[in-house]
Amino acid sequence: MKYKVNKNQQLSLFESKTAYQVNKPSLKKEFKMSESYLENWKKRIYSYQQQAQNNEQKQTYLIANQNNSFWDTQSFDPFSLATHPDQFYDLPQYGSSESCLYFILDTHLPLLLYIGETKLSPNQRWINHDCKGYIQQYIELHRKYKLTINIRSAFWWGISSDRTVRQGLEKDLILKWRSPFNKESWQWWGQPFK
Repeated sequence: MKYKVNKNQQLSLFESKTAYQVNKPSLKKEFKMSESYLENWKKRIYSYQQQAQNNEQKQTYLIANQNNSFWDTQSFDPFSLATHPDQFYDLPQYGSSESCLYFILDTHLPLLLYIGETKLSPNQRWINHDCKGYIQQYIELHRKYKLTINIRSAFWWGISSDRTVRQGLEKDLILKWRSPFNKESWQWWGQPFK
């Protein structure tokens, strides 16, 4: 079919008799864990973390601080710390800076979900933290299936102000516990809550 073009007619940019349609590729539906998959995923993590916690043949890793005292990351148990509500970063006592390692726990099973380090106040550290999104999705999935959870936080205060030392402690603990929300552990548990 040929179209006649009138050379004296001004073309309009806004009025067109031709309808344009944009073909969008069909996007894959976001993966959502089934209830049974979620429960099995948690059981695998729980089983591993129980072995890590109760390992009789503990290899001791001692990391020195600036006062030549040592932190033993292999015998340290995050579940022995006092816990706080999951919205800990909004509480007034967490507004000041002090070096610490922090832990996000689901104390219902129990599971150690995340390990982090900071010299900032927990509020400052948590403002733009990726882990907040993982936790929110974790909570929402449990609500969807009406499963019980109890998200809590815990802090190991007084850790070295030397970032290299803190990161060494954090890494050792992540490798020991394989906390699923830490990227170092995604190779074992996947990344279902990204």
